[in-house]
Amino acid sequence: MKRFFAVTTLLALTACGGERAPEIEPTADAPEARPEMPAAQAQPVDLAAVLDAQSDKVKARYQYRHPQETLGFFGIEPGMTVVEALPGGGWYTKLLLPYLGEEGRLIGADYPLEMWPNFGFMTPESLEAKKTWVADWTAEADGWRQERDARVTAFQMGEMPASMNGTADAVLLIRALHNLARFEGTGGYLTTATQDAYRVLKPGGIVGVVQHHAPDNMPDEWADGSNGYLKESFVIATMEGAGFEFVESSDINANEKDQPTESDFVWRLPPSLQTSRDNPELEAEMREIGESNRMTLKFRKPVS
Repeated sequence: MKRFFAVTTLLALTACGGERAPEIEPTADAPEARPEMPAAQAQPVDLAAVLDAQSDKVKARYQYRHPQETLGFFGIEPGMTVVEALPGGGWYTKLLLPYLGEEGRLIGADYPLEMWPNFGFMTPESLEAKKTWVADWTAEADGWRQERDARVTAFQMGEMPASMNGTADAVLLIRALHNLARFEGTGGYLTTATQDAYRVLKPGGIVGVVQHHAPDNMPDEWADGSNGYLKESFVIATMEGAGFEFVESSDINANEKDQPTESDFVWRLPPSLQTSRDNPELEAEMREIGESNRMTLKFRKPVS
């Protein structure tokens, strides 16, 4: 388990350099104990109660992440089996575990093992540790669980067990698509991820996407994921090309203050603030913008 913390700490630290890190929850979130829900509370647990029980640090992100509205838009309910892509330090995981409840199941899905060397900050030791990510993350998430929480398991994209085929009610791709798109030409990783999503879902199952939203007038080369942003038209075309039906979109996570130029990338904004760590005035400007403008899209696996 110490090796797991070392890897995520490395990712957070190396993001401060020139290499742009994948979207992963800060390691500081991982050891934070999830607030215990009242023992007498009957199942299923109300999502509002789960959210209200979180720490002030977690609640501070609600204004940007809108978890109640987002999970409601995607139709996530207690008792479901949900796949969470790139769960990282567990920000959403710690909300989903009690909300899905003892009849539910949460499956973490990490990037393909072969994709990680494309990030220049990965050391030989951190790449070796990725080989045991499934066991490490599952053990960590088990430590966040309480008695009546959802069961947890995990897989790495491209290595999903056949036993998971057709078992999930929903797949959540929350700020996880840009790096898959960024390295699609290297190893077909976006294709791998969408194929796994299709296979794991039951007929009629939902894919919920929250993704940094590139303005339509930006060049496609800029909006290829390397700057964190993707165009909505690209995401819809990608998902439909993988066999999903587009259901609807929402402005839940939109932020009109985020108007990037061709010289910008998403990590200039909170919580990363990569361009302003030594510039208080610029940091204040970035904090005034807030977190990124995000599209929120719902797709469905066809019933037949």
